[in-house]
This record gives sequence, structure tokens and C-alpha cells, in this order.
Amino acid sequence: MTATNKKALPPDYDEKCYAGWLGKCIGVRFGAPLENWTYKEIKDNLGELTSYLPLPPGKVFKPDDDTSAPMILIRALQDFGTDITAQQMGDTLLNYLADQRGTLWWGGYGVSTEHTVYVNLANGIPAPESGSIALNGADLAEQIGGQIFSDIWGLVAPDNPELAADYAAGAASVTHDGEGILGGRFIAGLVSAAFCESDPGRLLEIGLSLIPSDSEYARVVQAVSDFHKQHPEDWHEAYRFIADNFGYDRYPGVVHIIPNAGIIAMALLYGGGDFSRSIQIANMGGWDTDCNVGNVGAIMGVAVALSGIPTHWREPVNDELITAGIIGTRNLWDIPACADLFSALGRQIAGVEPLPSRPRYQFNYPGATHSFRQRSGGRGRIIDLKQVDNTEGGGLQAIVRKLNKKGEVRFFVKTYLRPDELSANYYSASFSPKIYPGQMVRASLSVPEGLPDLQQASLYVWDSNGNQGYQAVGQPLQPGTYHELNYQIPELHNTCLSEVGIVLRTLGQPWNGSVILDWLDWDGFARFSNDFALERPEYGAISQWTFLRGFWRLADGGYHGSGVGINETYTGDVLWRDYTVSVRLIPLLGDFHNINVRVQGALRSYALGLAPEDKLVLYKNDRGYRPVASTGFSWQHGRSYTMALTTRGNRLLASVDGEQKLAWDDEENAYRNGQIGLSNFAGCHTRYESMQVS
Repeated sequence: MTATNKKALPPDYDEKCYAGWLGKCIGVRFGAPLENWTYKEIKDNLGELTSYLPLPPGKVFKPDDDTSAPMILIRALQDFGTDITAQQMGDTLLNYLADQRGTLWWGGYGVSTEHTVYVNLANGIPAPESGSIALNGADLAEQIGGQIFSDIWGLVAPDNPELAADYAAGAASVTHDGEGILGGRFIAGLVSAAFCESDPGRLLEIGLSLIPSDSEYARVVQAVSDFHKQHPEDWHEAYRFIADNFGYDRYPGVVHIIPNAGIIAMALLYGGGDFSRSIQIANMGGWDTDCNVGNVGAIMGVAVALSGIPTHWREPVNDELITAGIIGTRNLWDIPACADLFSALGRQIAGVEPLPSRPRYQFNYPGATHSFRQRSGGRGRIIDLKQVDNTEGGGLQAIVRKLNKKGEVRFFVKTYLRPDELSANYYSASFSPKIYPGQMVRASLSVPEGLPDLQQASLYVWDSNGNQGYQAVGQPLQPGTYHELNYQIPELHNTCLSEVGIVLRTLGQPWNGSVILDWLDWDGFARFSNDFALERPEYGAISQWTFLRGFWRLADGGYHGSGVGINETYTGDVLWRDYTVSVRLIPLLGDFHNINVRVQGALRSYALGLAPEDKLVLYKNDRGYRPVASTGFSWQHGRSYTMALTTRGNRLLASVDGEQKLAWDDEENAYRNGQIGLSNFAGCHTRYESMQVS
């Protein structure tokens, strides 16, 4: 597919992109607790829902497939460019999905569409055959998944419904066919059109123009539109019309696309262009509520922009989004960062110069909080965190009351989540920290004019392994002045850095006022070490590590891995480039025991391993492990080895027990960045004892 957006980007593109994804996330959270409920069950038990059902106190909203899968699919544009094929979309799924766990509903082969297609792809059936009716049958191919993940293509192709629909069709064809693909085209087209058209009736007309008029999808949308013209006041009557004529009883499979398409059309029409009313109607319609409300929220979020999304929907979300791929640093998102990714890709598709790079946390979107939180003590409190305008364009204001001598308050972002911090986790999210020892943290902070001097502000990180903080020396803040804060995190041992932020203190009189964070970021080389015995069993493996497949566990003071395939586990940041990782391991069973570097997912990495016939082997994983260099090395089961692998540009340097053994230059499509990992092959059992990154 040749992808070119020849239309100029809308002047409010970035803000509407954020509003659209924010609307999607709001809709998913609003609808998720009622998934698979019927209209009658909702009405009889809960009445007319107008706001979120509460989460357990202090919990972060769980990962959901409706938002997790799009954040994986969008990576196809980064990895392969804007002219992407269905096969490249399939490779993107294989690269970033754990093997039959996380992200999606793994309901069984022949039951869950996505589960079936993953197994097809993993066994060499190429896309789009992987999702075709010819292979899987219409009952499976026309379920709802082709529709629910398609909002993103409208966000990266604004005001170009045809292009958005083509992208969506390519992505949906990996897993779906027939009406399933048409649903993807329809939803992506509506999101794209909403950048310049807000009338729901007109949006539906645009969507219908993108799909065959004789399709069942067009029939249900047109029927609901016609019903609305005759009965424009009562959506309850419209629901009864849909249930009687297009209900679940008329279509096969677990969650067919057609009944839910009718709910989306109904919500848009009877919502009358109002964001809240539209998502409320979509939710009350029942069936696949998180999917339907999420699609409606994305369409309406773009259409009404941020000013049309009431604050009471935004505040509980706090810009936080949890996803569930295998790269753990990409599972803890803030919604503005998602919007930045989408708008950057939209500019790439449009052939527009990219925006200058900016800090991870820069408060340019109105009302954005980037998921910052606050913690107050007994000698002071933060009563509000909110985004404000300033000369820098935007900032996060922390309003402080009664900060007394020896007291402190903190505001921060989470960089790692423990399992008990999630409201639920049946989509199996797991995490690696977003920040590591050795890196440099930077921020810009100011105090408004007219306030007393604040004695100290410091950047800090929190180690949830040791339950202690590490911080820079306090810096005085003068009102009316911008202050650059820096903190070089020291090299640390056995830590898990779970938050980064600002700590405020006063050494004099009690202080009342506010502080504005203009931006916060970090970079630089990670330098740390860990004994695996001191980690915790978490998320099916151990803390800080995600895994592709295999049986990974903490046992007898080591991190053990075994399994029936290529078994891999990962940590670190996919953006890391040149580094050395050193791992002490003991081969227990089998002939393949590896450490990995520059891991870019399941299909791309390098590895150094103990191999059969007394060999030490370097591999390149390019959709499969291929030996690229080897040397003789006599090794024994049950003996400890310290294996190290260094990356320098396109060169790999391998050593064992401090002695260099191999050097190899990758002259063909070298991987320049990636995480670190551990791996072994079928029938092997390896004990990993400790690691160091430098």
C-alpha cells in the first residue's frame, strides 16, 4: 500500500489527536466494567449510567485489549515505514505480543479470532491468509476485533478517510475478513473525518462511502440512520429496533461485529454531537461495551476537541494508560505521550517536517497532567495538581499548603507498577522500569512572583525494592525565576526505580504557595547490577522482567528459565544503544544457554550462548536465530560462567569469565538499539544468578 496524505494537516491536529485518544481511553474505562452485559442487565441493576463505576481505592485502571493492541499495531509504521503490507503488520504482532498471553483475549484456537490468527502466524501462515474467511471461516473472521483496534489509523491520517480506511483494512486483514475488515474501514474513516466534520449524521455518511453499499455492515448503519430520522428523540426505541433486527441471536460467534456496529451508529446519532451523551448511550446499549464506547469516545473526542470533553471524565483517568506487550517500558504510558507518537507518525505520512524533540513530560496539551501524582506528609500537603499556562507554553502547578520546617511534599510519575497497584490484570501486563540507575534526570521548575522564597527543591527517584529514595542536593527556588534541576542517579545495586519527581522542603517559616514544573526528562547510560535472588516473583516471572514464552521463575536463589520453544525474558529500555551486559549463569540441562542484547521484540535481537559441541556462539535473531560467529569453548553443566556481551555501533564483543572470545561486525541491517535479555531453547534449563549493565 502506498500511503501518502496529500492534505494539509489540520491546524489543531496535535490537540485533536490527543483528544481522540483521550476519548478512546475514557470510553474503554467507562465501558469495561459492563463488558458483555445486556441493555436490560445494565438498566435493571445500575439504572441510567452517567459516570464511571468506581475503581478499588488507590488502584490504576487495568490494561485492556482495546487500547493495548492499537499501541502495538501502530509500531508497524515505525518499524517498516509508511508503506506497510499486511505481512509486516503480522510481523508486528509476532514481534511485540507474548506467546498466547497478554494484550488480547486468548480464548482458544477456533474460538477467539486473534488467538487463532496468532497461532496461524506463528506457524508460518502469512497475512492476510492468516485471518481470511477461506482459512478460518466467516463466523470467526467477522467478529468485532477488526473494528475495535482501528481508531489509530484515523488519528495518523487526519481528514483523509480513504487513507485511514486503507490502513485499517490492511491491519484488520491480518486477523479478520469480510465484514470484519469493513468495520475497520468504517471506524478509521469516521475518526479521520472527525478532524474536520463534527455532525454525526454526516460522519456516518462518510463512513458508509468507504464500504460496499450491499454489505451487512452498511445495512445495519443505514437502518439505524433511517430509524433515527423517523424517531429522533428516543434512543431506547432505537436499541429495541437493533436488538430485534440485528441482535446477537442473529449472528454467529462470541462477539459479532454487526450488532455492535448498530450500537455505535445509535450512540453517535442520538448523542447529537455531545461527547458525554454519546458515550453514555453507547454504554447503556450493552454487548461489547468497552469496544463500542471506546470507538465512540475516539470519534467524538476528535470531533469536539478537548473543550468538548468535560473535566469529570478526564480527572479520574489522569492521563494514565496501561498496556500489555512484551516490552515492559512501553506498558506504562501517559496519554499525551501516545498522542505525541501518533502525531509524529501523522507528520511522517503527510511528508511534513517533524516537530523538534521535546522532553518526555512537557505540558503543552490543555489540561494534561501526564499521570503525575502527589504525596504529602504530616507537615505539609499538596492540595491540587493541575496544568496551567505560562511563558513556556504550559506547566504542571503543584499548590502547596502549610509546608512546615522538616516537612516535605512530593509530586512524581510512576516508572514501575507492582501487581497490587492494578485494579485487575487478566490481560497480563508486566513492566520494566522506565528509568535506571546511572541516568541523568533534568527538570525546569519555577515559583510564581510574589511568593516567599521556597528553601529547597530536589529531583529524586524512589527505589521500591529498598523502600527508599535517592535525591539531588536541595536547590533554593526564587519566585519569578526558572530553575534548571539536574540529578545524576548513582550506580546502584538491587534497586527497582518506581517513581521520579520533585521533593519540596522548607527550612524556615511555614510556606504556602505553588510551584510550576515546566518539563521533566532523563537520558544517559544505565549503570546498575542485580542479584536475581533479591527480586520478587511478579507477573508470571520476576520483578522488572517481562517474558515471551517459557517457564521463568525464582527458585533456589536464582532466576530459572526452561520451556518447549525459544524461551526469552527481557528488561531495560528498547532505546538503549551501546552498553555491556554481564550475566552469571549455570547451564543445568540442554545445550543452548544465552544472554541477549539489543532486543527489539521477539523477532529481532543478538545473543551470545553456550552451544553444542563445546562451542560459544554469537547469533542474530532476524525472525529466527542464525549463528554468525563461533569459537571453541569447553563448558560443563552445573558450572558457573560469567558471560558478557558488549555493543559498540555495529560491533559485538563477547567474553566469558573476563576473557574476550569473539568479535563480530554486523554489516547488514545492524540493530542499533534494544533491551537486554536472557534466553534458551527447547528442552533447556538455565539458572541465572546475577547481572550487571554498564
